[in-house]
Amino acid sequence: MAEAPDRDQQTEAPTAKRKADAVKEGDVLQSKELATAMMMLAGAAWLIALGGWFFSASKALLRGGLTLDLSNPGSFQPFDPIAAPLAQLAVPFFGLLALSIVAALAAPAMLGSLGMRGKSMTFKGSRINPLTGLKRMFGMQGGIELLKASAKVMALGCAGYWIIVGNMTDLPGLAAADPASAVAYMGDRLATAIILLCAGLVLIAGIDVPMQWLRRNQRLRMSKQQLKEEMRQSDGAPELKQAQRARQQEVLMSSARKGMADASVVLTNPSHFAVALRYRPGLDLAPVVVARGRGEVALAIKALAKAGRVPTLEYPQLTRAIYFTTRTGRTISEDLYVAVATILAFVFRLDSTLADNLAKPVVEVPATKRFDAEGRRSA
Repeated sequence: MAEAPDRDQQTEAPTAKRKADAVKEGDVLQSKELATAMMMLAGAAWLIALGGWFFSASKALLRGGLTLDLSNPGSFQPFDPIAAPLAQLAVPFFGLLALSIVAALAAPAMLGSLGMRGKSMTFKGSRINPLTGLKRMFGMQGGIELLKASAKVMALGCAGYWIIVGNMTDLPGLAAADPASAVAYMGDRLATAIILLCAGLVLIAGIDVPMQWLRRNQRLRMSKQQLKEEMRQSDGAPELKQAQRARQQEVLMSSARKGMADASVVLTNPSHFAVALRYRPGLDLAPVVVARGRGEVALAIKALAKAGRVPTLEYPQLTRAIYFTTRTGRTISEDLYVAVATILAFVFRLDSTLADNLAKPVVEVPATKRFDAEGRRSA
């Protein structure tokens, strides 16, 4: 097995195939900071949109649980007072669940990494290798992760410090304030802290995503030997391509031989293209293409026509028109009927006793059926 190239040898940018193979192996662009930021944003959105509903439902649930109706002791139902608050509490609960799922899917979707990859779930010994773990902890990756964790702690600490310092004069008065007012006040400060924390996490994610992209591209870089090997595999080895061409030619030759058995005439251009036509009066409604080809196949059709004494005529424009518009086994286009009928009439006269000194007829190909050697329409 070939050894992995050194980092110094990986000087070439990763190809599209290299990236696609890495994705299949589970090596995709990931950012834990972006996932954390998306989850925090989902929590902030839930707190702003449904937080009031949640606290109102919780308040109603607590009140219902502590309230007993003793007016009719014979029909005591302890769960009736809390049934309605529980139903109301389900709405913000499922709202939080839905937002969490969306946030969890949004992060990989933004990075183009959404999807399940079976190979990434297979067991790999390197994942539980202590030496690999120590290398991650004390290497460059561990240092970067430490810096990101420190930045998150600083963002959280700054947000808390800013809130405490900004509201220092109001905090002592909360002890004597109405509990509902105090809770509302603390809820507003909590929402502000979460928004500030989200802003800090989004900033960290904005720095982390490009870093992860650069690290992944660096990890997937290729050596010149790897690049040559990939190109060789993509293009196919010369011997394989030659064998494939030989098989294709054999199939085409076999098809041409079968078709030439019923051919009435062969049209050429003069050697690049060849089409063999069949027309049996009373049986065929229109001339049928029984063989067609270009290059070596065209030369083979001409050789088969010569061996079988099938008339061969040179009509370059008409040959290309039939080759590019009609498949083998199909009748020719209606707008080519006149041209082909003229040639078939000439061929049938060649077989008669009145065929001495006959001049090859001139035919006209419609402008819409004129092609060059590459199949492009020409004037």
